[in-house]
Amino acid sequence: MLLKLPRSFTFRLALTYMALFGLSVLLLMLFIYWFTAAYMVRESDELIETEINELADHYDMLGLDGLVSLINERLSRQQTGLSIYLLASQDYQPLAGNLDTWPNASLDAQGWIDFKMVSNEKGSHGEHEVRARRFILPGGYHLLVGRIISHLVAMKERIAITLAWGLGLMLLLGGLVGWWMSKRMARRIEAINRTSRDIISGDLSRRIPLQGTNDELDRLAGSLNEMLDRIQALMEDVRRVSDNIAHDLRTPLGRLHNQLDNLRSELQQAGLDTASVEQALNESQGLLATFNALLRIARIEARSRTEGFTSVDLTALVHDVAEFYEPLADARNQTLAVSAAPAVQLPADRDLLFQALANLLDNAIKYTPPGGEIQLSLTTAELTITDTGPGIPPAARQQIFQRFFRLEASRSTPGSGLGLSLVEAVARLHGMAIRVSDNFPGTRITLGFTISSGHGAAW
Repeated sequence: MLLKLPRSFTFRLALTYMALFGLSVLLLMLFIYWFTAAYMVRESDELIETEINELADHYDMLGLDGLVSLINERLSRQQTGLSIYLLASQDYQPLAGNLDTWPNASLDAQGWIDFKMVSNEKGSHGEHEVRARRFILPGGYHLLVGRIISHLVAMKERIAITLAWGLGLMLLLGGLVGWWMSKRMARRIEAINRTSRDIISGDLSRRIPLQGTNDELDRLAGSLNEMLDRIQALMEDVRRVSDNIAHDLRTPLGRLHNQLDNLRSELQQAGLDTASVEQALNESQGLLATFNALLRIARIEARSRTEGFTSVDLTALVHDVAEFYEPLADARNQTLAVSAAPAVQLPADRDLLFQALANLLDNAIKYTPPGGEIQLSLTTAELTITDTGPGIPPAARQQIFQRFFRLEASRSTPGSGLGLSLVEAVARLHGMAIRVSDNFPGTRITLGFTISSGHGAAW
């Protein structure tokens, strides 16, 4: 179950929704980060702009000496050392401020500059990120005003780390919730699949379990159970009718056959022609064989799977069936080859398996032209019969196991159309899987089984 879960549709759907939700959350977090960072930078830039305007106005009113005094006054008043001032001459020689030299960094189009500085002032020890703006005063003097933004950079990093952790936790929780929901959904769907496989195997009494939640899956399971009840009732009606007809008509047909046999004896004693009676006897014998086959199929389907099972030597069984039909194949100038693995044992009903294998061989001999080849092979996992006859069209490969189905619309070939139905009933009783395929040319029919348990398809 756990290995199949990642390949399930519900798990992929949960992952898809989680990916879409994660993408939307990621975009939201990126927007929050961008908006917050941009707001902090914009606020710092506005403070710098305000200070530059104030210093420029002061320079206009009091001149260079007044500006130097104001810069020194502000530097003496600041407690944290966040503000950066530098007044320089035309050749960038420092005149006032808390920078020793003009920063060696390029300016952007608006005059902004970002650089790093080392400060030993109180409250601002170490290397710091600085954002500043240059302003050219009348007389060619250069004024640089900025602020230490190390705390802004650290805050941006903390915000980014917090958002990353939030996204990671969201994805983790989303994955766990998706896995839990997928597992819960997969468990319910697997219950439906398991019931369906049991029904396909022939157990029409199986029903899909309900959870009692009255949700969509419960209502679907209830509808499917009602449909299965109806199908089972209809199939039981059809089987019961056909079985009752076969049972009720077998006795009068038996009496009719006996009377025809007595009539033939009387005509033979009287020296009269018995051709018409012989034909009627053959027809009655065919009808009796049909009804007996119907009743045999009904008895097989009504049996418990392991009722009367013993350990059967399939290798010996295959050789016995081949030996029984070898004279018939020789009479039709056909080659019957046998290839069997040694000592293959299977819990089974030997008589039923013999009958099923005999029906398959009889069909192969019947439809293979003179001079053709028939091969019967047995391995530890499957039993295969191949022929070089006309083959079976793909569209009819499932229909051939239906009762009374005949590939020939004219039904000119002898038979009742029940031989393969009996094979299918025997295979289902033993838990075997039947596969019909091409032999190029001809037909290949394979019965797959499992040695360990005696039932279950090998594929």
